Amino acid sequence: MTVDEVLAWLRARGVKRGDRVGLAVDAAAGLGLATSAGAVAVATTDAFGFIAAINENVGPRWVWWSAADARVLVTRGLVIDRCWDVLVVHRLLHGGWRTSIPIAWSAVRGLDADTAPTLGQLDLLGAPADEGSDLEDPVRPDGHIKPEWLEPAWRNSADRLAAWAAVTHQAAEAQASLLRQRPMPERALSTAHSESAAELLCVELERDGLPFDEIEARRIIGEAAGPPTSSYEEEDEQRAVRDALVFAAIAPLQPVNLRNPTEVKDLLRRLGIDLPDTRAWRLEQARDLHPIIDALLVWRKSERIATTYGYRWLEEHVSDGRLRGAWSSSDGSAGRMTASAGLHNLPSVMRPTIAADPDYVFVRADLGQIEPRVLAAVSGDPAFIAATHHDDLYQPVADRLKVSREVAKLAVLGAMYGATTGESAHALRGLQQSYPVAMGFLEEAAASGSAKQDILTVGGRLVRMSGGTSTDGDIDAARTAAASRSRYARNAVIQGAAAEFFKVWAILVRSRARAFGASVVLCLHDELLVHAPASNADEVSAVVGDAIGEAAHYWSPTPEVRFLADISVIQRWSEAKG
Repeated sequence: MTVDEVLAWLRARGVKRGDRVGLAVDAAAGLGLATSAGAVAVATTDAFGFIAAINENVGPRWVWWSAADARVLVTRGLVIDRCWDVLVVHRLLHGGWRTSIPIAWSAVRGLDADTAPTLGQLDLLGAPADEGSDLEDPVRPDGHIKPEWLEPAWRNSADRLAAWAAVTHQAAEAQASLLRQRPMPERALSTAHSESAAELLCVELERDGLPFDEIEARRIIGEAAGPPTSSYEEEDEQRAVRDALVFAAIAPLQPVNLRNPTEVKDLLRRLGIDLPDTRAWRLEQARDLHPIIDALLVWRKSERIATTYGYRWLEEHVSDGRLRGAWSSSDGSAGRMTASAGLHNLPSVMRPTIAADPDYVFVRADLGQIEPRVLAAVSGDPAFIAATHHDDLYQPVADRLKVSREVAKLAVLGAMYGATTGESAHALRGLQQSYPVAMGFLEEAAASGSAKQDILTVGGRLVRMSGGTSTDGDIDAARTAAASRSRYARNAVIQGAAAEFFKVWAILVRSRARAFGASVVLCLHDELLVHAPASNADEVSAVVGDAIGEAAHYWSPTPEVRFLADISVIQRWSEAKG
């Protein structure tokens, strides 16, 4: 078939922009396409050219199983805006992280995933044979996916690609039917679209990497950990030098193992400093009590660089001036984006290493007070919505409660995290009186969590609250577990919704910034980093800002809520405020 014949085939079946089309590709064999009206096999050595032409002329929503399929297209330089990722949508529907093609297929077909067949050693040595089944059909007589079809090498003809595209499309259609059973079906379908696009963005983030200054990195690592070592003995010597700076502050007391928190706590107790733990923020609060606290804080920073962000880290994750790690659009719980290689945990001392290329800049944007603004949106509390019209949401709340801004902030955060004590506990009672709808929304979620009832985010993501460790009749343990679930649930409905809003914003920026030669290079909780030509910095900044309002239009259940971001143009990540 020619490109024109394929386009005619799609149009004859009523496929329009944004309609789901199953896709399976093999560079040598061609591609398979599938709609509700049937599938077509296209034998060609220019499969990616066909896809590009279909993108331009029809613009379907491509359906594939997972990021592995998206990666095949992204590595060929194809730019795709609309997709449906079956495994991503499976997590949205069923919660948790565990999934695979057999698991997702079993879920939409009502099968027990534990009975799905797998390939054994004998199967790998020859062609598998399912008695009574057609080898060209991906589905067994019992309804499960045949395990050999999970291997790309098996899909080595255009006909098999068409068959594979068909079952992929069937899975997506079944998932769409399940999403229509959610309390807000159109919103759930929209979330499936944005979550799938966010997974595609993750594939691009892996490919493109984060611009990185390796010379600056080696300078920072050298100051913290010393020069590169060539043996374990040299590493031991460097550790001893770092440790000695701490021991100098406690002489003549006996040195301890600084990498053992219990021994460090005992040492501090001998010095009259009784702390519940040795976390950095706890040590910061005790700075004035003894010189060892400063020494320990310096040691912690140096130790972290040496052990986590040292020379070995550079060798594993940095190449061609880019820091690369694996990305996922969902952490498997409330749905936040995650990354490996330290991309989400880079210490502040290392941020100067994230540097824009020559003639480029970073447009950096950080959503302001996103979680309380999301609370206003998902609860629909009129008084709390009014507070979002202010640049600083916490100030009108403080004025209403007649407390300081800091107390109001702690009370609002405590309400969302279930951890309010002290003066903010009194303010929490004021929140319940002044913002009963918002507080009632959180209490309802908390009650569901306590009762082990699974909850849904506003976008339709299932967050599992059932299961967990059995308390076996231990009343105290049961109460503790219920309280923990309660805290988790009240935050999950907010954090999960905030993650959904963030991803809608990120994929809009991804799409709109492309026209100015810019690309998203980092998604960090509520922060975006966009790598842009310096000559287009103003235009890209406008795109990022405008996308907030557009994301709110698409996502927010309550249009009156105001969302905002701090946007700046910087050369290095360390130049960002906050």
